[in-house]
Amino acid sequence: MHEVEAKSILSAQNGMNIYRGCSHGCIYCDARSTCYQMHHAFEDIEVKRNAPELLEQALRRKRKRCMIGTGAMSDPYLHLEEKLGLTRRCLELIDEYGFGLAIQTKSDRILRDLDLLRSIHRKTKCVVQITLTTFDDALCGVIEPNVCPTSRRIQVLHILREEGIPTVVWMTPILPFINDTEENIRGLLEACKAAEVYGILTFGTGVTLRDGDRQYFYGKLDQHFPGVKERYIRTYGDAYEIPSPNRAYLDRLVREECQRAGMVSNPEKLYAWLHAFEEKGVGEQLTLF
Repeated sequence: MHEVEAKSILSAQNGMNIYRGCSHGCIYCDARSTCYQMHHAFEDIEVKRNAPELLEQALRRKRKRCMIGTGAMSDPYLHLEEKLGLTRRCLELIDEYGFGLAIQTKSDRILRDLDLLRSIHRKTKCVVQITLTTFDDALCGVIEPNVCPTSRRIQVLHILREEGIPTVVWMTPILPFINDTEENIRGLLEACKAAEVYGILTFGTGVTLRDGDRQYFYGKLDQHFPGVKERYIRTYGDAYEIPSPNRAYLDRLVREECQRAGMVSNPEKLYAWLHAFEEKGVGEQLTLF
């Protein structure tokens, strides 16, 4: 880890990344791609030590309250968050200034901040987005080795449901010839139904590969799935989009099951909802105490 003094924290779309790099070790991580111009080792996590100060300045300048997003490029609940607590300090500010929150993670460390998630959601909207790719915990431990298993993330979804905090599941990426099976997808869908998630994002069953990401991914395929790298090369060459051979069927399965369960699967609708700020009236807040 190394610390930097950042110049700004919020993007034009009101997203922020407190950390840059990751310790989860997911074999498919797009954030490793060279196009993002990361000038340090991916596991040598860059820490924006002044993130809370920058966020407070930005929130004070806002004329209108809005949803603040985090977790799109780097998980806000990396291992070092336990010691540094920068994510918690930022959530405290979002809560204090009355902004909404759309936060994405793979980690059950988010439960540490359940008090703040509750408080934000009492005033406006707090949405927790959890990534689920692999229903089988053993396979999950290979694909996403340094993060809590799928079964624990499903428990987190249930805890959030009990707290009345809405959730969205990112069922992506799904890796061809590895976890692109009907059994895997049905397992994840049933878990999402049971947890009553608001919606599921897939972007089409498959994965994307770019320079930097591709080399790391192929190295891990050689290590854990002998022969699969060669199958990728034969099937896809150097393509950016790597669709599952089962994509049409699996995508239809997701759409149909989501429709039956009342879960939103249209990406445009989900993104619009995630970005929509909702201020609750005094009466609504009081009924929750």
